[in-house]
Amino acid sequence: MLAVEGSAPVLGRTTDISAQGVSINLPNPVPAGQMAQLRFDLLVEGNIVPINTRVKVTHCILSHGEFKAGFQFQNLELGAMTALARFLR
Repeated sequence: MLAVEGSAPVLGRTTDISAQGVSINLPNPVPAGQMAQLRFDLLVEGNIVPINTRVKVTHCILSHGEFKAGFQFQNLELGAMTALARFLR
């Protein structure tokens, strides 16, 4: 779930994730440079770990009828960093 400042929260589909950020397919565009709150779940070693963090929009393009947006994590908490590192192994 993505909550961009000044807009209602929207659901998206994660298409790529790294230690620095995530790519999400969304129904509507988001402007580059915009700050947002992002919440998603990771399956880490058989457990669902919720991640709730601030992100910055790095880019947004129209592709096959939906918008692909890139987000850079901002001040990811230690627990989230650890879960993400385990997920990416």
